[in-house]
Amino acid sequence: MSKSSRRYRLFWDVHKWIGITLSLVLAMIAVTGLLLLVKKDFGALQPPTLRGAEGGSERFVSLQDLFAAVFAEGHPDFETLDDIDRVDFRPGKRIHKVRSRHNHREMQVDAVTGVVLVTDWRPSDLIESIHDGSFFGDFVHDYFMPLVAAGLLLLVATGLYLWLAPLLRKRRKKKLQRSERSGSAPTAST
Repeated sequence: MSKSSRRYRLFWDVHKWIGITLSLVLAMIAVTGLLLLVKKDFGALQPPTLRGAEGGSERFVSLQDLFAAVFAEGHPDFETLDDIDRVDFRPGKRIHKVRSRHNHREMQVDAVTGVVLVTDWRPSDLIESIHDGSFFGDFVHDYFMPLVAAGLLLLVATGLYLWLAPLLRKRRKKKLQRSERSGSAPTAST
């Protein structure tokens, strides 16, 4: 077996086994990525953003009043400031989206009246945690998923080699045949 055949076989084996090993993970990333791309189009994936009462910014409730309204609901995912992951403010819709650190929950609070309009589950947050690996724990997110990304890059590199090597071999063979027919010695290519 020639050196180029051995190299081609090595690249083929590496490509095949990385592809087989990562296929389920890549399928999971593709499916969850697709769902995340369309999450705003489907209320089942992310609660639609409601619209608050009319009023200018001078009428917006303070953060103290916002948190008081959230805590007054008595929801177990929103008991203290430590339970709150973030507050997204949508001034055009006059809505505060208060997101919990627990159970992928959100409360939408009217920015003008301070009334809690809805408390809902955010499946898109669960989907995102599966997508980035954090659902499976810190080890998967911090170490395994970067290895998956490196494996994907290796798949691209070996795939390019497997695609280009036969084309280059064919080109070299044609060039050698042309030079033999013309009677001249082949020139070394760089």
